[in-house]
Amino acid sequence: MTKVYEALADAFVAEGTSAVFGMMGDANMHWMSAMAERGPELYDVRHEGSGLTMADGWARATGSPGVASTTCGPGVTQLATALVCAARARTPLVVFAGEAPLTDPGDSQYLDQRKFADAVECEFVSVSAPSRAHAAVQEAFFLARTKSRPVMISAPMDVQQAEFTGAAEYVPSTELVDTTPVTPAPRRIQEAADLIAGSERVVIVVGKGARDPEVAELVVRLQEETRGLLATTLQVTNWLRDRTPYHAGIAGGYGTKTAHELMREADCVIAIGASLNQYTIWHGRLFPKAGIVHLDRAEQVVPGDGRPVDCYVRGDARLSLEQLITALDGRVPAGAGYHTPVVAERLREAKTFEEPFHHEPGRLDPREVVLTLDRLIPERLPLVLGSGHQTDFGTMLFSRPREVVSNYGLFGAIGQAPLLTMGWALGRGNQPTFVVEGDASFIMHLAEFDTACRYGWPVLILVMNDEALGAEYHKSEAHGLRQDLSAIRSPDLGAVATAMGGHGATVRTIGDLEKAVGEFLGDPKPTVVDMRITREVMSVPFRRLWRGEEV
Repeated sequence: MTKVYEALADAFVAEGTSAVFGMMGDANMHWMSAMAERGPELYDVRHEGSGLTMADGWARATGSPGVASTTCGPGVTQLATALVCAARARTPLVVFAGEAPLTDPGDSQYLDQRKFADAVECEFVSVSAPSRAHAAVQEAFFLARTKSRPVMISAPMDVQQAEFTGAAEYVPSTELVDTTPVTPAPRRIQEAADLIAGSERVVIVVGKGARDPEVAELVVRLQEETRGLLATTLQVTNWLRDRTPYHAGIAGGYGTKTAHELMREADCVIAIGASLNQYTIWHGRLFPKAGIVHLDRAEQVVPGDGRPVDCYVRGDARLSLEQLITALDGRVPAGAGYHTPVVAERLREAKTFEEPFHHEPGRLDPREVVLTLDRLIPERLPLVLGSGHQTDFGTMLFSRPREVVSNYGLFGAIGQAPLLTMGWALGRGNQPTFVVEGDASFIMHLAEFDTACRYGWPVLILVMNDEALGAEYHKSEAHGLRQDLSAIRSPDLGAVATAMGGHGATVRTIGDLEKAVGEFLGDPKPTVVDMRITREVMSVPFRRLWRGEEV
């Protein structure tokens, strides 16, 4: 006879699960053993939340639901921050969580896991009876695939040990998901075409929902035909930058001063697969005179400033763009639009860094660090950016058209980026991947560098180390508070990485940095580069926000 935990494992395998990230405990050990017997790789982590974030990175890299596992009670509560981050990033995940026995309500590890899941924005499915095993897994994967969010399967220990009484045949959720592209309404397409054709200054903003090779060609064609400016959201920064001289970079607070000036002149914005949240439209300051055409497959998206868009086209990005270009039928905005030599030159100048670097003995200027990394690291290597003051430099100064995964703005949690990088590298077949992170962020989950070393994941962790909580250090100055309270001495992280079985270097000159990066590129292994940076340089977004500078 088949035990429930075996039936659950069979269902996970039928859903295509090939990797599980987690930590074993009483309430999930039988299921994890059954999974190992059936072929998926189990990746043992040092913290349950870290494992879930690795599964998040794996899911983003593969496009399939990531799978994580934890025991009951405290194992579940360890997932809190990672679950909220994944929910905000709209990552499809399935978490197998053991649960205290239904027959022992006084169990010391009892937790109302349904209430917990609701609090951290996670869907919840219970294996409440032996017959529910297959149905619970099918429902969880269906929700993860269709809602693009994490789902917890909560399986009580006593139910797992019971005999499975459900149907023997399992129907994967993939057979229930309608993958037919959403066809846009012709009337909406025509309204959009009319609005665009009547405009003179068009800005096209593309987001994560449009990042697809098939869509790329259509975006470039629309931009050329409308003589428009191309910009991206933070989540797809630098995408298509190599395809047009009229790429303005990120739309929002991370944009350049030139981009802001040009975007304020727009009389039409075409948003494609972008949420148009308050960060993208910079709290309503970027497009004050523009009519908005919004292409997205969601039912409706409300922009960050709360005003309704002028034309919302619900549909698949590729179909919507194809039909929109056809509907325009050669009708283009009057005049040259943004496609003039003057605009092209202004955009080129905006990409050229002209401010002098700060010189301080034993400390690097974070801007010079990022520009050096962008020059040294090939475009084929994906980049992961974390959260915090140090990330501002990378967000604005990395300019090569590489694939970028940004965790900024997704709950504002520090410490997640190196974990995402590990999962991403594995999901891409152990593809070398690099991450730029702060010292406090990296040290928060330092134990997981051991995980990267045990499995040999080729991750390059570049720590922008100012020996402080950088954001709070600069905010303290702005608020007249003591800055030293946010300063925390850091160990030699390069030496720590070496002691943990990986490669490490602590660099204090650009020459040292060039050597360390070169060694990783020559032999990609788990590597930490501790880059000691000055606290005397404030990022452009912070200078705008806390000093009121027009930069």
